[in-house]
Amino acid sequence: MALHTIGIVGTGTMGRGIAQVSAQAGYEVVFQNRRQASVDRALVQIQKSLERLASKGKIADAEASEALGRIRGVVPLEELKGCERVIECLPEELDLKQEILEKLDGILNDDAIIATNTSSLSVTKLASFVSRPGHFVGMHFFNPVPAMKLVEIVRGMRTNDSTMAAVRGMAEKLGKAPIDVKDSPGFVVNRVLFPMINEAAFALQEGVTTPEGIDECMKLGCNHPLGPLALADLVGLDVVYAILDSLYREYGEPRYAPCLEIKKRVEAGYLGRKTGRGFYTYEK
Repeated sequence: MALHTIGIVGTGTMGRGIAQVSAQAGYEVVFQNRRQASVDRALVQIQKSLERLASKGKIADAEASEALGRIRGVVPLEELKGCERVIECLPEELDLKQEILEKLDGILNDDAIIATNTSSLSVTKLASFVSRPGHFVGMHFFNPVPAMKLVEIVRGMRTNDSTMAAVRGMAEKLGKAPIDVKDSPGFVVNRVLFPMINEAAFALQEGVTTPEGIDECMKLGCNHPLGPLALADLVGLDVVYAILDSLYREYGEPRYAPCLEIKKRVEAGYLGRKTGRGFYTYEK
């Protein structure tokens, strides 16, 4: 079956990015959030992102306008009924994902594929909330979605081969590089990356050097484009904390236990770029 329409559940940073690249690839996009104000804000942000690309000459003005025109913001989940693929981009809260996945299962056609953009939860567990787990898969995109090439295609224990092939092909049409990975806590990138961020926070906690010093060491010594603490601020310290906590619970190894330097900032509401303060301070 030819793919024409992609549903996106969740209008946060990842949902916006996936909606944008899907529309740019020529797909019709049904962009859903339970709050109309959130949908409206997300559409404005996507418009600004497309306009920035056009102003830099990366796409034509007409392409930006056409892509935006392919995105339809909706509130009722039932509006996703005709979508051949739906990508769930909700916060990393198991109960919330379960609620929405069970509802989607009763709305979508039998041949529809549901993908989750989870970065830390078990794809196999999430698949247990739908009646066709063979049609359920992980598609882990990376932020910022329009710029990052990788998509980890995560096979749950019951994901079938045709579903894997279908989402792999879709990712390629979005201009991404799909890599198949097992359903293991943290998959590949987060399992390797987040202990590094955690260790950078421990180095800061121990007074080894300043945040700037830690980041410059990793940039100049390891050729990283962004230091680990600046990267944590970009990802969001709440997200960093949640992923580390999930890895710690799954593996039970102390190296994954979130550093106090991360925990206390989350408790203070200093979540990074999105709040104007994290390890660094940003202009809002």
